[in-house]
Amino acid sequence: MARVHIVNPNTATGPAKSLLDAVQAQLGVTPNFIRVLANSPKALEGFLGLYGALGGIALDKKMQERIALAVAEGNACQYCVSAHTAIGRGAGLSNDEMALNRAGSSADAKAAAVVAFAKAINDNMGEITAAEFDAARAAGLTDAEVVDVITVVALNVFTNILGKATQVDIDFPKVELLTKPLRAAA
Repeated sequence: MARVHIVNPNTATGPAKSLLDAVQAQLGVTPNFIRVLANSPKALEGFLGLYGALGGIALDKKMQERIALAVAEGNACQYCVSAHTAIGRGAGLSNDEMALNRAGSSADAKAAAVVAFAKAINDNMGEITAAEFDAARAAGLTDAEVVDVITVVALNVFTNILGKATQVDIDFPKVELLTKPLRAAA
């Protein structure tokens, strides 16, 4: 059970109502994660703004989902692993590919380099080595793509932290983590 109120879109008011209605209109559903975030309409507005801006970056939706899966697994966020497995499937990723992504790799050479770069950024809070950065460059990442990978990692770290701290109820087909979290939620 979530530690904070899951805002009901039908009874929400003011800015929260407007934002939740916009999510419902765009996605056809209002995930629990969004409903928890609606407790702070400004936080939800900021998230939706950055999430929406990612639609125009150099990384396509499949690549963004690969990164999201690697970050969610690395941070042991079961809600986000479950959500991004469903979203990744919708973006055209296979189960085998998503399993590789969660482990920090890919069957595609460039995607493998991007996912490994994203995993290194996440695992080391941005303190990546020259070798890790050079590997991303060797795979052909442009300056824009480097910044986009960092942005996608950062947004997903935010969602992982929110999901774990609030223990938001998983409303996607539940996917088990590959490894146990560092601390068991209590």
